[in-house]
Amino acid sequence: MHKKSCLLALVLLVASSLFAQNSAFQAYIDKYKKIAVQEMDRAGVPASIKMAQALLESGGGNSELARKANNHFGIKCHSDWTGKTYSLEDDDYDSFGNLQKSCFRKYKTVEESYIAHSEFLRDPRKANRYGFLFRLNVRDYKSWARGLKASGYATAGTYDERLIKIIETYKLYELDRLSDDNFPEGRPSRDKDFIAGLDLRRINDVKVVFAKNNVTVEEISQKSNISIKRLERYNETLPTVTASLPDDTRIYIQPKRCRVRGGSKWHYVKAGESLFDISQHYGVKMKRLRKRNRVPENAELQPNQRLKLRGFNIPKGEQPRLTTEPKPTETVPPLLNSDEGFMQDEDVAPEPIDTPNTPTIENPKPEQPTGTAFHTVEKGDTLYSISRRYGLTVNALKQLNNLTNDTISIGQKLRVK
Repeated sequence: MHKKSCLLALVLLVASSLFAQNSAFQAYIDKYKKIAVQEMDRAGVPASIKMAQALLESGGGNSELARKANNHFGIKCHSDWTGKTYSLEDDDYDSFGNLQKSCFRKYKTVEESYIAHSEFLRDPRKANRYGFLFRLNVRDYKSWARGLKASGYATAGTYDERLIKIIETYKLYELDRLSDDNFPEGRPSRDKDFIAGLDLRRINDVKVVFAKNNVTVEEISQKSNISIKRLERYNETLPTVTASLPDDTRIYIQPKRCRVRGGSKWHYVKAGESLFDISQHYGVKMKRLRKRNRVPENAELQPNQRLKLRGFNIPKGEQPRLTTEPKPTETVPPLLNSDEGFMQDEDVAPEPIDTPNTPTIENPKPEQPTGTAFHTVEKGDTLYSISRRYGLTVNALKQLNNLTNDTISIGQKLRVK
């Protein structure tokens, strides 16, 4: 009985300890997840990876290094560090094998530590070591974890497995699906960027002023020492320069970027939203959004239309029809040649050939109507994109193929004439 009592007490002690750690870790996640997501948007480091590393390295913010030096990622001084330092025994030994105190970076705030972690990985001088990470999918936390281990970020042989376990235990992969949409107020700008009288922040790592207290574009120009002409170029268009701006109007004082860094890859258009609104929201150049999504000039976006925020241009014909475009007609245009990429030679039924002395074939297969053509469904195809490609309506395409719903599958052959 005594042994059973001891065993039960041990189990309860372990369970209590795990519960306490889980509670502390969850409180840490809730407190700093916003910074992790904003850094993902700015620098491209997955929020799940950043949060898992912070939890592991700082013990959920309870380590000595985190409490006394605001260093949540265990980043050491190295030769290029000129800021404050903190000494702590870690894994450095002298020539005689004696443990020595290691030099760690000391930060003013936790946020500064999160930013420094991104910059540490993005440092061009370390591109041969960490550069490949930024070519990985921002939502592929397993590849990121294994890449950090392979690059030697930490000495532990199971570093990647520990990160993955933390991410999956606390569902940190859900953070990788968040973006600036979830934190639209923008990240406060750094101390060195301070401009008296202006609410200066950063979106997509671009400086932007949030209008307050009836400020005008003219006043923003004067206080930031940036000409009206440059502000017009940075924002594509400006309100009347002497008019008071509504609160939280965004005026960029740096060129917007060509793509969103990290975060969500897509934006779903809200009712009444323009391409300019989306450009201002994400800090991405309007012309790049237009080109990436094949949006015609002066086109009106449709609610729930999906816009790509980074990566290659979407394939031609994949985007939904815009309200300013004419509706597709019922007329079927002449078939395209097979070398134009829309069909293969085998997709066109062969014409019967009358050849002398050809044996008579009993019960021949019924011939396809002359000029019949087919399209083989590829990845990304929809009934709408296929119908536009061949000048049909969706209903006409469904009738040709006796389809009762909009479901199609890769490799399926659809009659288009």
